[in-house]
Amino acid sequence: MYRFLLTPRWLSGTAVAMAAVAVCVWLGSWQLGRFEDRVSTHQETKKAVTASGDLRPIDALLGPATPQVTTETVGKSVTVTGSYDTEHQLLVPNRVLDGKQGYYVLTPLRTADGHAVAVVRGWVPGAPAAGTGTGTGAGATAGATGGSVPGGLVPDGQVTVTGRLQANEAVGTNGAVAGGLPAGQLGMINRASLLNVLEYDGWYDGWVAADDAPAGLTSVPTVQPQGGDGLTLRAFQNLGYTLEWFVFGGFVVFMWFRLVRREAEAEQDRALGLDPVLD
Repeated sequence: MYRFLLTPRWLSGTAVAMAAVAVCVWLGSWQLGRFEDRVSTHQETKKAVTASGDLRPIDALLGPATPQVTTETVGKSVTVTGSYDTEHQLLVPNRVLDGKQGYYVLTPLRTADGHAVAVVRGWVPGAPAAGTGTGTGAGATAGATGGSVPGGLVPDGQVTVTGRLQANEAVGTNGAVAGGLPAGQLGMINRASLLNVLEYDGWYDGWVAADDAPAGLTSVPTVQPQGGDGLTLRAFQNLGYTLEWFVFGGFVVFMWFRLVRREAEAEQDRALGLDPVLD
């Protein structure tokens, strides 16, 4: 009854079906591999963020060979020595800590060679003013520059700050604001934004979250970098494509068996003389 499978038409059809199934399985496996790679990268990034490692000078991590913060260096413990520029402190709004709205208090630290490090000394609570969305709030009054910034007095002279290296923020980072802020506020912490506000000889990449916050401020936890190093929507798209390709492969197998069964039934009917009579 199944001898028709040996005919050229069915041999070629079976070969096409097998090729289609093989392609679907290969593409599904490839998409699954991409998803697993993204999961692995996500886990490695979480380890890098949570494991600060040995304390090292910032120049050891952001030297000429690796001038930018990477997934391998984000969250690492660093020290940096210099003098705080108390005249040019900044508030970074829309930063949520423990479910409360507030601001990062950013104080530039000038090193001996004239470069600057963006040091976030801590977080202060404060809701945006009504109707402004990102304006100054109750915890961030009086212009947000110099001595008016919350957090007590800033140490004078040379200091050594210990903290954790953080990646540049960008549009899409939680809390980041592209513009439209009052003077003394910064929408997102990255080298380009800092250069637009303060023209030092140069800025180190990223920023440092100080470990020890002064009275009135709360230490900022390590922020996991965004933009493709975690389980983003693209990762779950890979998982969805995996399912789709395997479903396509299964559908090809289903249709092949269905056609084979229909042809076998037709062969059986013909053998019994049950062919339909055409007028």
